[in-house]
Amino acid sequence: MRREKRFMSGILGVIAFYVVTIIATASLTKDIGKNSVEVVNVVFQEPKEEKNKEINQVLPLKEIKISEKEKVPKKKIAYTINYKTPIYSEPDGKMQKDSLKKAMRVEVLEDKIVEINKETKIKKEDGTYTTKINIEKTCWRKIIYRKNNELREGWIRTGSLTEDVRKVIPANLKNANLSAVPKREYVNNPKIDVRGIYLTVNTAASAKRMDELIELSKRTGINAFVIDVKDDFGKMLFKTEAESKYLGKNDNRYPISDIHSFMKKLKDNNIYTIARIVSFKDPTYASKHPEKAIIKRATGKPFTNSDGVIWVSPHDRYLWEYNIAVAKEVAKAGFNEIQFDYVRFPASNGGKLDKELDYRNTNGESKPETIQKYLKYARKELEPLEVYISADIYGQVSSSSDDMGLGQHWEVISNEVDTISPMAYPSHYGRGVYGLAVPDAEPYKTIYYTTLDGINRNYNLKYPADIRPWLQAFTAKWVKGHIPYGKREIEAQIKALDDLGIKQYLLWSPSNRYGIIEK
Repeated sequence: MRREKRFMSGILGVIAFYVVTIIATASLTKDIGKNSVEVVNVVFQEPKEEKNKEINQVLPLKEIKISEKEKVPKKKIAYTINYKTPIYSEPDGKMQKDSLKKAMRVEVLEDKIVEINKETKIKKEDGTYTTKINIEKTCWRKIIYRKNNELREGWIRTGSLTEDVRKVIPANLKNANLSAVPKREYVNNPKIDVRGIYLTVNTAASAKRMDELIELSKRTGINAFVIDVKDDFGKMLFKTEAESKYLGKNDNRYPISDIHSFMKKLKDNNIYTIARIVSFKDPTYASKHPEKAIIKRATGKPFTNSDGVIWVSPHDRYLWEYNIAVAKEVAKAGFNEIQFDYVRFPASNGGKLDKELDYRNTNGESKPETIQKYLKYARKELEPLEVYISADIYGQVSSSSDDMGLGQHWEVISNEVDTISPMAYPSHYGRGVYGLAVPDAEPYKTIYYTTLDGINRNYNLKYPADIRPWLQAFTAKWVKGHIPYGKREIEAQIKALDDLGIKQYLLWSPSNRYGIIEK
């Protein structure tokens, strides 16, 4: 009996334990369930809110960044159509504030349609009048543009502009490559503000004359020499492999026998060296390759200008190769810059003689197209040698809308070279140019006006060449009304450039007598 009581007590104890455990477990489970839901709510909802918050913060920023990039307006470039395009203060055509020449580049800021009410009186049958109002609409564009070293703004009639530059450039430029050509600067060949003088082959060969000119540079601030390497007659300054290859010969003697010693002396005296290479006026090459010379159609004889020198066709690719081969050897010798002179067709009375001449134009290219391709080829070949290229052009090219029959169009050449050098000798401008009776007698004004035109033309380019004009360091006795040129006249020309913000120049004296710089 006692054993049964103990047994029942044990069973009841076990049952009680389970009951307590179940109740506790249920209670615990209930609490855990509540906490679990709350935790789940926290874990699931809170991160979702944080994620949404992050999205609200980050995505709009990304979208704004992309949107702003897309919204950055691309410059709308247009070109003037008329030879003298008026610019107005307001889009009403009432007050003209400025004008632009044909084919000048502008940036369009805004398009606007202006409505004007115009009243017209109409007579009725009873003899009285009634007023009729017509609405006249005119289209305008607000523009900004550069002119005379200033950034200007104004309004222009929409019809006076085109966004297709080929509609306003000369016909012989239709096939020209108008892509912008970036200019490079070489660490091992830093650019300087050149103040240079021209030296012939014979001057360069004279140790005495070179010593005198080096001393002159120390006294006057002259810091560069333009030296004939291949001159107007095809004569070479020093022996080159190019001459042997393309002309089939080398001379027994050359003005400079040791080009490396010659260059070292100049470098030791801080002279920036420019190699002048006459491109297409080359009677030496013509004598070796007579089939390349420009000839008269009527006679088949070589064409010459008044100086009697034979010209080779600028279309001749073999001559291109020869000139650039010379330039490469010059660059390797240490010259800082290659200057291409006579990089043009011979003067032909503005192109009037073209029908009489055979230019050997087998590719059917226009003159400026050929000159551009030549300079582009030169850049491609010489750029790896880290040497700069420049081109001499007629001074009047800056003020001429065409190529003057020479193949020299300002924008085409300035786009291709590092430096453009107009031969801006006042004696070479005709009477009345720039409103000057005798330009030779007005050195400051002549240089100022011709250079200003060049500056304005450069505004048409994204990467224009530096302007470094040739200045007159000689007296032009053949010009009626001329004046003697000395220190004062040279300084007047330099001041004109300085007033325009140009710090570079080259002085030309055929005799290489530069004592007039000092007296």
